[in-house]
Amino acid sequence: MPLLENLVFVFVAGFITALATGLGALPFFFFDDISDRYNVVLWGVSSGIMLSASTFGLIDEGLAEGTPLEIGIGMVAGVALVVVAHDVLMDAEIDPRQYEEADFKKLVLILGVLTVHSFPEGIAVGVSFADLGLEGGAEVLGFTVPLLAVFMTIAISIHNIPEGTAISIPLQSMNVSEWKMVWWAVFSSLPQPLGAVIAFGFVSYAREFLPYGFGFAAGAMIYLVLTEFIPEALDIGARLPSGGKPELAGGIVVGVLVMVPLAFI
Repeated sequence: MPLLENLVFVFVAGFITALATGLGALPFFFFDDISDRYNVVLWGVSSGIMLSASTFGLIDEGLAEGTPLEIGIGMVAGVALVVVAHDVLMDAEIDPRQYEEADFKKLVLILGVLTVHSFPEGIAVGVSFADLGLEGGAEVLGFTVPLLAVFMTIAISIHNIPEGTAISIPLQSMNVSEWKMVWWAVFSSLPQPLGAVIAFGFVSYAREFLPYGFGFAAGAMIYLVLTEFIPEALDIGARLPSGGKPELAGGIVVGVLVMVPLAFI
């Protein structure tokens, strides 16, 4: 029973990060449009948060559990997962504007594409809960939760907000209702609680693979930042002065400054 309770708790943590994606649609309840400058800054903040979480959270914790070689192997595997998933799925161009009229097969394909982005983040959350129930954590609802897990859950949740905004923008242009934007934003991150449960279950039974797990999650997230988040921000900011680079850099700095204090608590 304790294992089942722990799995449910980890699933809830992962689901909280998914719900945070819906927050990205909330500005459209009050504004008709979101400026490119604001979007670039949000993507920068998200990138800074993910880089901080990967470096000061996952990699640092991984080095405490294993060797740099084990972390490196895990990182290579994490990058490989994202690359292979992109090669398999991204040939099918899925426009979020098609969500509203998508048939069942299209929805399955959409979920597959979104898994490429969301699943590694769920794995990061699940791995961070490896020490759930052990001494040295914070008491939450009767569970002893590792501080790293608190850190990662907060980091992924904040990171998900601009993703929700990015998904909502094309939906808003198609006159999709605000509440449906929230639903589709949350839907896009549903692989996260599943990834969290799978990763937690694996490292709980095979703890010797924990350093690889930390490296795996860090490698996948860093690769996504470098190949998805930053290029997305620069693409959005192309019409801004200096191509949006100052806004992106400022956002990254803010993201790092927000998360670094939490990493050293």
